[in-house]
Amino acid sequence: MTDESAARAPRRALAFIIITVVIDAIGIGIVVPVLPQLFIDLTGASIADAAIYGGWLTAMFGAAQFIATPILGNLGDRYGRRPVLLVSLAAFGSDYVLTGLAPTIAWLFVTRLLAGVFGATYSIANAYIADITEPGERARYFGLLGAAFGFGFIIGPSLGGMLGEFGPRVPFFTAAALALLNVLYGFFFLPESLPAANRRPFSLRRANPLGALLQLRRHPELVGLFSVMFLLQIAGSTLPATWPYYTMLKLGWGSADVGYSLAAYGLLSIIVQGWLLGQVLHRLGEQRTIFIGLGFSIIAYLGFALADSGLAMLAWIIPSGLGYLAGPALTSTMSRLVARDAQGELHGALASSYSLTSVFTPLLMTQVFSAFSAADAPLHFPGAPYLMAAALTAFGFVGLFLLLRRSAAIP
Repeated sequence: MTDESAARAPRRALAFIIITVVIDAIGIGIVVPVLPQLFIDLTGASIADAAIYGGWLTAMFGAAQFIATPILGNLGDRYGRRPVLLVSLAAFGSDYVLTGLAPTIAWLFVTRLLAGVFGATYSIANAYIADITEPGERARYFGLLGAAFGFGFIIGPSLGGMLGEFGPRVPFFTAAALALLNVLYGFFFLPESLPAANRRPFSLRRANPLGALLQLRRHPELVGLFSVMFLLQIAGSTLPATWPYYTMLKLGWGSADVGYSLAAYGLLSIIVQGWLLGQVLHRLGEQRTIFIGLGFSIIAYLGFALADSGLAMLAWIIPSGLGYLAGPALTSTMSRLVARDAQGELHGALASSYSLTSVFTPLLMTQVFSAFSAADAPLHFPGAPYLMAAALTAFGFVGLFLLLRRSAAIP
């Protein structure tokens, strides 16, 4: 390989990883604007009942990812990142074709279950980045992946809203085409990032979701950070679980309004993670960046809970986007504490934790939303889920502060 081609290889690999994360986000976001109408078409349900279906569907998707992510992460540690990424993405694209063809609600649930399994590639993408970067650079690159996810979350709802005008199934076929085209790109241009010498045998004990989490006990400081991350993931899962139903009920928004608001949210996350994060990290360091991000998140959740107009709701998206400063910095801090051959396991555990919260958070928060939105509710307060998210983030803030005061081992 010439020097020039060697220089191009990392750029091509990074492009593939970024595109993969974008497609993962599109696959999530593209569903949001069209899912209520698709439920109505398949079942004849009301919007209120559609919210319940949405909670169960999101929970099933999260359950599939909870099981699949540590398996994929450990397969990546054993066989390399490249084959796992390509096979998963190919299956992910094929599944979206089947989703677009769903004739019944049961079919829709099965295909979304498969999408959760094969779309659990974010952990492998993080591990790939950990393979090819130095520890001091990882926060910036993790932020870049977060920005890629935000970009996909712009495209997804926007595509879902626009293409949904031609029918609620059209967006799924579009997502399938994007995924399969990226497989072709990766087949020709994605190099392997994990040398054979750094691989380890596949272990079912490590690959099962609870086993992956239990492996973190070897690092007491990591367990503490992981607990904080878990609280933040619960809070963060509140928004995608309740946003369309909350804004439709309280503000009278339609599917297009939901799609465009989520697109604005994604755009801000790109700016924060793709540009602002690097500036803040350079000036303040990882720990201060984490606390600043958490503070903005608390403010945003409180604002969402109390917003009484569409303009106010959009305004609170700004501090919510600034909350994205915390995640990549906290992930980078955790990544420093594990060896190179266990990066896939770590990020698989993190993704599994997020998937676990995605199982029960939609069920919990949609029930809370329903309980406080009913006509006969003792206290009519549809913003209750966001108030809970603010409280969880505040607990995480305090817990992290106490943890860092006690432990000098955390860099």
